[in-house]
Amino acid sequence: QVQLVESGGDLVQAGGSLKLSCAASGLRFSINAMDWYRQAPGEQRELVATLSSSGTTNYADSVKGRFTMSRDNAKNTVYLQMNSLRPEDTAVYYCHVARVVGVVPYHYWGQGTQVTVSS
Repeated sequence: QVQLVESGGDLVQAGGSLKLSCAASGLRFSINAMDWYRQAPGEQRELVATLSSSGTTNYADSVKGRFTMSRDNAKNTVYLQMNSLRPEDTAVYYCHVARVVGVVPYHYWGQGTQVTVSS
């Protein structure tokens, strides 16, 4: 069974930094693209960053230049380094993976970790 467990969320002042972690189990971690999403109160969940199995990253325009996603295949863990945080980055951050079985994608989510940025 696939499990994703996020950690690292906290309360931080604007301009500060946080590093989120997502530990994965139950899948062949190294061959899967992984994503970070976030959801602010009253807002839809939005894609923040994607990291492919080959190491290619893509970021939402709102976080480009400030956030960096990385992975450690030996630890089955992905990270999201967040710098120059802004109050608008306040949200619950979720780790996500889509695992394709045959032609059917199965989506897995972590429980989320709260990031709060004070002004």
